[in-house]
Amino acid sequence: MKYVLPNLKFENSALEPYIDAKTMEIHHQKHHGAYVSNLNAALEGKSDYENWSIEEVLKKLDQLPEEIRQAVRNNGGGHYNHSLFWESLTPGGNPMSPQLEAKIVADFGSVDDFKSKFKEAALKRFGSGWAWLVTDGDKLKVVSTPNQDSPVSEGLTELLGLDVWEHAYYLNYQNKRADYIDAFWNIVDWRIVESRL
Repeated sequence: MKYVLPNLKFENSALEPYIDAKTMEIHHQKHHGAYVSNLNAALEGKSDYENWSIEEVLKKLDQLPEEIRQAVRNNGGGHYNHSLFWESLTPGGNPMSPQLEAKIVADFGSVDDFKSKFKEAALKRFGSGWAWLVTDGDKLKVVSTPNQDSPVSEGLTELLGLDVWEHAYYLNYQNKRADYIDAFWNIVDWRIVESRL
């Protein structure tokens, strides 16, 4: 099975002014495209794993041959994380359902407290990585991962992820990661997020 770069469900310019068209083009076609190519190259000729879904690959990294494990972790995580990221975005965003809002309030105190905790995780991630809203059992949590590591490898379920690698925002925001994080809330597709619960 060859992994493929998923198509975006919107035009590159559709998320402006929050994410500009050039960043979307480079981020999706070049960065995500490279993860897919490198993942396929790492797994080429490894027929034992060819029928594994990307989730299975990331959950069973310890079962992969040591010589390809790091490449698969990096590029498989990059493919999986980015695929989830693109699916979570929509032009203009949409509101949380009352049910999702109630769950967030129950686990974080308020929506504002959740967003504050999420922003803190995204800002404190030194260098490259991700901030995540995940489920751990029946509880919502905010976590952060370095590089292209994915919470699915730790037994968590990702609901929403924000890429804080500089390639995700530098053309528009330069060193202002906080502004990028604040802008993100304007383009979240909460219906997709809730469907992952």
